[in-house]
Amino acid sequence: MKERGGKVAGGGRPTVDERYSQWKYLVPILYDWLANHNLVWPSLSCRWGPQLEQATYKSRQRLYLSEQTDGSVPNTLVIANCEIVKPRVAAAEHISQFNEEARSPYVKKFKTIIHPGEVNRIRELPQNSNIIATHTDSPDVLIWDVEAQPNRHVVLGAPESRPDLILRGHQENAEFALAMCRSEPLVLSGGKDKSVVLWSIHDHISTLATEPGLTKSPGASGGKNLKTGGDDDKRTESPVIQARGVFQGHDDTVEDVHFSPSSAQEFCSVGDDSCLILWDARIGSSPAVKVEKAHNADLHCVDWNSLDENLILTGSADNTVRLFDRRNLTANGVGSPIHIFENHSAAVLCVQWSPDKSSVFGSSAEDGVLNIWDHNKIGECSGTASKIAQGLLFRHSGHRDKVVDFHWNAHDPWTIVSVSNDDESTGGGGTLQIWRMIDLIYRPQQEVITELDKFRSHILTCSSP
Repeated sequence: MKERGGKVAGGGRPTVDERYSQWKYLVPILYDWLANHNLVWPSLSCRWGPQLEQATYKSRQRLYLSEQTDGSVPNTLVIANCEIVKPRVAAAEHISQFNEEARSPYVKKFKTIIHPGEVNRIRELPQNSNIIATHTDSPDVLIWDVEAQPNRHVVLGAPESRPDLILRGHQENAEFALAMCRSEPLVLSGGKDKSVVLWSIHDHISTLATEPGLTKSPGASGGKNLKTGGDDDKRTESPVIQARGVFQGHDDTVEDVHFSPSSAQEFCSVGDDSCLILWDARIGSSPAVKVEKAHNADLHCVDWNSLDENLILTGSADNTVRLFDRRNLTANGVGSPIHIFENHSAAVLCVQWSPDKSSVFGSSAEDGVLNIWDHNKIGECSGTASKIAQGLLFRHSGHRDKVVDFHWNAHDPWTIVSVSNDDESTGGGGTLQIWRMIDLIYRPQQEVITELDKFRSHILTCSSP
């Protein structure tokens, strides 16, 4: 398994078990809905797929996750169907009576793909969320049409599923840095070769749209029509796409990449050299802006705000999240963060903006906590609490080990799926949780006060003789 970042700091904080016990007691008060799904094997990535069905009280949606096995059975990419309870439907008794060791009835495996190596990261294509990219321990990026891929039976010795496309361009392993473009079918990756690599899969997507179940290689396979991989597949290799561009500027492993929300030609990257780099493919393969020492340690993650293109988040092994305004960054490597968010006690592994509100974002870390922040609330509080967690809106403490990935739901913006690798705390497996905090936490204060006043009046009326 991959280890990223440092040790969890002590500093008088409660132990993981103490924190978890406190959290579990407060679940009926803090959450509108919570589903806990115990995983037999750890997972390093989780992503929402397309919405399948809308009903009165629930919706149904695809969910992508991985299974990182010990070699007794193959590693897999799992496509699940997830039932999502709509806001204010779940009862408090229900969400408080979950079993940490049980598998949630809301998450049902739909299809399994036998993956070549561990699935380190999953990213869906915005133009067609049935098309996903995965990173494993190799230089290649793998592209899968999850609807066309056959379901596989996972047994020791079973042959690997064949990707619908292989993206080639890295010279060394590329494990984590992976992104898809919002406006065009472009894929971005970073790796141990210190490079950022860009591909276009436009021709592949067009072929899938007109001929389901077929892939047409615009690369090394010579342009033949090829069946998607399955148990009876006789072809020797998947179609290959070569890179459109390779961008050099990092001095160490590139850990994460992200496209600009407004331009397919602009993107950013972070790495173990502590740098944040902005790129513009229109002006060449060298950095447009390189911020030296963006953090005091390795950078693990980056996200570009889709609702305010000036704002960029970074997370680091220095336990902090930093917010940058691209207008304050200059080509000579200067850039000071707007704010440093400090509440995690271990390396930050994932940051992600809310798809619904431009000031809200989440951060997850090796301390087992997923924090929700609102940078508009910085400075609202005074006293000791404000010094500890400026802008902190909510702490999700339902995981008992490092939270390696999470994803906001675009169809239900305050619903989040998160996954932890529980190897160290429980001796194996992982935990997947789907949750939505109670809306009294994030709704406008006056609106909440008015609602609570109405509720109080109702109680007093009902209790009067």
